[in-house]
Amino acid sequence: QVRLVESGGGLVQAGGSLRLSCAASGRTISSYAMGWFRQAPGKERTFLAAITWSGGGAYYADSVKGRFTISRDNAKNTVYLQMNSLKPEDTAGYYCAARHGTIVTGRDLYDYWGQGTQVTVSS
Repeated sequence: QVRLVESGGGLVQAGGSLRLSCAASGRTISSYAMGWFRQAPGKERTFLAAITWSGGGAYYADSVKGRFTISRDNAKNTVYLQMNSLKPEDTAGYYCAARHGTIVTGRDLYDYWGQGTQVTVSS
């Protein structure tokens, strides 16, 4: 069983930056692909970014490509999401997820989820 805990969310002005962290416990995540998703009120949870188990490959949604960067430190059992040039439409709950195998975008294909951290971007 993998337990994931997100942190680093908060209130930021448009154009600002935040770095989210996802700390894993219960099992090492070094063999897991990791992803970040977000969910705004009344909307579906959508894919943002994913990274391979080694950190050697990543994939991004078009909406965040060039602004967000996913990374991981397997020694610390932690995954990160660096978010730059934030916009009010980035306001949402942000969730990390883990799965065995290759990186994918479908939320139903992830095995473990965190409880989320709220990001609010003011205009």
